[in-house]
Amino acid sequence: MNHGDDTIAAIATGAGAAGVGAVRVSGRLVPEIAKAFLGREPSPRHAHFAAFRDGDRELIDRGILIHFPGPASYTGEHVLELQGHGSAVLLDALLRRCIQLGARLARPGEFTERAFLNGKLDLAQAEAVADVVAATSEASARAALRSMEGVFSARVDDLLAEMIALRVHIEAAIDFPEEEIDFLADPVIGEQLASLRTNLNALLVETRRGVRLNDGITVAIVGRPNAGKSSLMNALAGQERAIVTNIAGTTRDVLRESISIDGVTLELADTAGLRDSVDVVEREGIRRARAQLERCDVAILVTEAEHASADLAFFKGTPAQSARIVVINKIDIAHVPAHRDAHEGHDTLWLSALTGDGLDALRAMLKDLATAGASDGAFSARRRHVVALESVDEHLSRTADALHGSHAGELAAEELRHAQQALGEITGAYSSDDLLGAIFSSFCIGK
Repeated sequence: MNHGDDTIAAIATGAGAAGVGAVRVSGRLVPEIAKAFLGREPSPRHAHFAAFRDGDRELIDRGILIHFPGPASYTGEHVLELQGHGSAVLLDALLRRCIQLGARLARPGEFTERAFLNGKLDLAQAEAVADVVAATSEASARAALRSMEGVFSARVDDLLAEMIALRVHIEAAIDFPEEEIDFLADPVIGEQLASLRTNLNALLVETRRGVRLNDGITVAIVGRPNAGKSSLMNALAGQERAIVTNIAGTTRDVLRESISIDGVTLELADTAGLRDSVDVVEREGIRRARAQLERCDVAILVTEAEHASADLAFFKGTPAQSARIVVINKIDIAHVPAHRDAHEGHDTLWLSALTGDGLDALRAMLKDLATAGASDGAFSARRRHVVALESVDEHLSRTADALHGSHAGELAAEELRHAQQALGEITGAYSSDDLLGAIFSSFCIGK
């Protein structure tokens, strides 16, 4: 089904004056526009060398014209690619000529939106298109390509199939209440639900990893005052972003800095020193520090050898799935034991934020956490996918509770319906216009 009555055009790529750029056109007027540029009917999926001319027959550029008849195209509609030199001036003139021939300027993401609406991609695959373009490392690019190829969607579809099978079983129990057999007591239902929840939790873990590959990771740097948090922030950032003094409580707010380690993005958050304080401003800073800790991917506790065991309490509030690193700082001025043991099982590093000794080991650890599992079939994902899967988990938990209460069938069936709807939001099986608008508006023009 074609969802776009208008013919749209946009500059798809540009590589500077010496490179190659293109204008992409999609819609029902594409055959006419292609014929106007080429002077004859183009052969499908054939590269034609053509002179691109304006309405007065003045030469705009010379390049390659390719016509992809629908539905065998990216958008599912007739698509035209006009490849010319990468000059922004020439590409803009070529785009204006397409508009004179009946096209209109495409909205951000409209090509991919039409591909989704015409059934060429599901919603998760469509989002992965933007993730491929925005990838900042080889690992994130590979993960985004896997999502674009449907790896993530296939996992979601497998869960949907399991959920539907369970719904069918429970709906049968509701439809035949007069039967002497108690369908809801069938152990198969419990087994199906347990299997579904196990597979969901596995997918949730991989999806959170996919978000880290796609967005990078958030790192909260916490600890007592004067432990060296701001110094560590500056050392990782490679510049003096945070004010460093010997006065306890210098940092009053959360200071953020985005850094890249071999193409992997990390958002660092230097926080106020954690302690009891009567200062109103400092107390607000401490509150914000704890709030940052509650939503981080990695928590770095900066401490000194003599305080390390006691300072582990500062990890309180860190999400269960977040990584925790203990950094024993100031080894340039403190005694370093021969055996540097971990603290209660946490990854422990000994370093000096001042001299940089040991800093490479921390960078390597952060990179490993951000790219963990990137080589074994990982896919890219977005935070909305995690939220949707967490919602599914909540509904499945309520389904399990409902099966042990009165009106078990009706309540369980309703919870499963909500779970299926939340799961369907990932691939677009269930989606609102507002959701689609928010997703595709984040795309660049020409995609």
